Amino acid sequence: LNQMETIEDNWRNSNYDISGQQLNINAYTEIGLGLSRQINSRLTVGARVKALLGIGNMELKLNRIAMSANLPTDQQINEWSNDSYWSGSLGEIETKAKDLKAKFDNYHANLTVGAELKSSFKGLELKEEEGKDYVTDFDFDSGNLGIAGYGFGIDLGASYKILDNLTVSASILDLGFISWKKGATKIANATSPDININVSDYTKDINVDDLTSNDLGKITDAMTKLQTEAEKYYNRAGSNGDIIDYDMLQMEAKDADKSRKSRLASTLVLGAEYGFFNNKLAVGVLSTTRFVQPDALTELTFSANYRPKSWFNVALSYSAIQSAGKSFGLGLKLGPLFVGTDYMFLGKNSNSVNGFVGVSIPLGGRKANKEG
Repeated sequence: LNQMETIEDNWRNSNYDISGQQLNINAYTEIGLGLSRQINSRLTVGARVKALLGIGNMELKLNRIAMSANLPTDQQINEWSNDSYWSGSLGEIETKAKDLKAKFDNYHANLTVGAELKSSFKGLELKEEEGKDYVTDFDFDSGNLGIAGYGFGIDLGASYKILDNLTVSASILDLGFISWKKGATKIANATSPDININVSDYTKDINVDDLTSNDLGKITDAMTKLQTEAEKYYNRAGSNGDIIDYDMLQMEAKDADKSRKSRLASTLVLGAEYGFFNNKLAVGVLSTTRFVQPDALTELTFSANYRPKSWFNVALSYSAIQSAGKSFGLGLKLGPLFVGTDYMFLGKNSNSVNGFVGVSIPLGGRKANKEG
């Protein structure tokens, strides 16, 4: 993948195998209702149920993408096709023919493609250019965008105060699924046959040990066929300068015959916090594991919290694993309003930030203190 921009130049002598790659997009809006309850002076549990409005889901699986080639350049083929190349004595011509056949026996080009796409977006069209029976572009019609599916989710959590100033917590978030409408779903599969060019098949009947004019004609025919087949390979494998493009995949689209479901990427969160100065200052550690595909991602975050008043809190965090120690977070609570970021990466190639803003509105009155 690091050589994607140069494949147009080296497609004749390249070996790539990027099988097993996946692209997953899951976009939705959630409407939730949460409940938190203090069981006793140390244990608090909570849950939130969520109605999910599916905006879109796309799943692209590259089950098999492999290419291998060793082909001559057009300049070499043109040189071998020139009459002046075959001038000279019979011995010289036979030597050239033997050398050329040895090279031809090693020339090959192979391309294997196996891919499938499942897309559920209202307003997304899989376009086909005139004269092509496969997907050549994606087009969004903003006028037709809307809800493509509905789902359900739940969050569960609990915290336990081991000591007056030491609290541990655990939660599992986004347990649920979304069901995508059949009418908003498109399915596409790579149906084009693989390419297998073995140039030795073109020259197997040529006798270079007892060369005749007929054999020279076969050599010319082999070079013509090689040039034609190499051009077909180039048009599919390297003409756009990308390792993966529409012309390579040649995916044939069709409407779905039934609805489909996708599960949410759940997250497991484990934390611990230790407080100082009557819990006005606290330090904590948080482990976050996101069960995404194809592998789960775990992040470890350290934090410091200053909360002099119930309506005013400030938090600073530092994440160590996924960002190679180059991420920090900052949060601020003013009354019911809170804003901040818990994952801002400011490395050389910074391209990730996770920000949030919200308002918390408690429901129900405070319990009156009872003297026992």
